[in-house]
Amino acid sequence: RPVPSNRNTMFGSVRHSIRRAAAAAPATARMMSSKCDVVLVGCGVPKRGMGWYHAVQMIDGDVPSAKLTDVVEPWFLGAGADSDAGKEFAGFKDENPAVAFHDSVDAMPQVAEGDKKLALISGRTADNPRLLKEVIAKGCTHIFLEKPGAPTVGELEEMSAYAASKNVGVFMGYNKNVT
Repeated sequence: RPVPSNRNTMFGSVRHSIRRAAAAAPATARMMSSKCDVVLVGCGVPKRGMGWYHAVQMIDGDVPSAKLTDVVEPWFLGAGADSDAGKEFAGFKDENPAVAFHDSVDAMPQVAEGDKKLALISGRTADNPRLLKEVIAKGCTHIFLEKPGAPTVGELEEMSAYAASKNVGVFMGYNKNVT
């Protein structure tokens, strides 16, 4: 579906977000690769975290227009590394040497001028407003934000305004499970 060009939208799908970011890349880059580089922020526990499911879908090629280049996981690459879940996460990291892993957004390399990168934020709800600003500061040009996105509607509105002021498209994930 077309996205209104006169405003940021906080709704969309991962595939739509990735396709849009890939389409925004310079034509020469699109000729060389039809994949959009993606950083996943907030991977979580393997086989349990929503971020982990997104990572596996990209790694396995279930999202053919996405290339997972980076994972930012502050807890399991930091204070939680020695926990059982942290050790499980270390195994996931070791199984994926083509992906760069970082313990913070700050540790991630700056996106090069003119390059496009989608940040898929799947962190703790309370951390998401800060994470959005951090990935924008690192040069991410598009953001997919897992629901609920922020603790309050006011924070979501502030995040949307901030992203719009930086000309960064933001899309929000919503998955309705019906049984």
